[in-house]
Amino acid sequence: MRAPLPPAFLTTPIAHRAYHDLAQGRPENSRAAIRAAIAAGYAIEIDLQLSRDGVPMVFHDETLERLTPRDGWLSDLTAAQLAEIPLKGGDETIPRLAEILALVAGRTPLLIELKDQTLRMAETNGRLEEATAALLAAYDGPVAVMSFNPHCIARMATLAPTLPRGLTTSAYDPEDWHPLAPEICDRLRPIPDYDRTLSSFISHEHTDLARPRVAELAAQGAAILCWTIKSPEQETAARRIAQNITFEGYAAALPA
Repeated sequence: MRAPLPPAFLTTPIAHRAYHDLAQGRPENSRAAIRAAIAAGYAIEIDLQLSRDGVPMVFHDETLERLTPRDGWLSDLTAAQLAEIPLKGGDETIPRLAEILALVAGRTPLLIELKDQTLRMAETNGRLEEATAALLAAYDGPVAVMSFNPHCIARMATLAPTLPRGLTTSAYDPEDWHPLAPEICDRLRPIPDYDRTLSSFISHEHTDLARPRVAELAAQGAAILCWTIKSPEQETAARRIAQNITFEGYAAALPA
């Protein structure tokens, strides 16, 4: 079944990696950034990676060095070890998805991006999807999942058929996606897996919204979100096509 995206995802601007601002002590995907988004009235987008012992962690990168004082692969460490690693620019450590679900508690829409665990947009082993589906089965609030990897969303369609899901999509310029193989970029660019994954939305790269395939999906009933808007001017342009935005670096206007 194709689970529809709740209407709140189309009306409330979505804070990218939560409402983060290092100058204010709010690292991306942190509890502080989550609290700030809720206080400001925004929806929230977060990212998931998987710990060595199979726990979904709210963290964007595969490796630790950009966001923490440590280096190495996140997937090499257990959830307990990751929970001890500080995030740069704040006074927190890496949170588990379970913590963030308890913190949000249905107060605002939550858009969850499952990061590609294969690094090749290939078939996954299902561990992140299974752990995420298990946690979301007990969650009461507007929530949806998405991923660049269509195999991940196809698994979610089987594991949690009533959970709204979509594809994160892009122009897939090979120069921007290195080391992803150019032939994989060529395959993913026309969004061929929308129907196979029983998706109900896409979140598309905002500079590529004029792509005819986006309009074709919209005409078929797909909800169109976009990423990542960084100014009011970009927002104005994106909203000519997209129904809602994922934003960062400024205060997006809330609906009247």
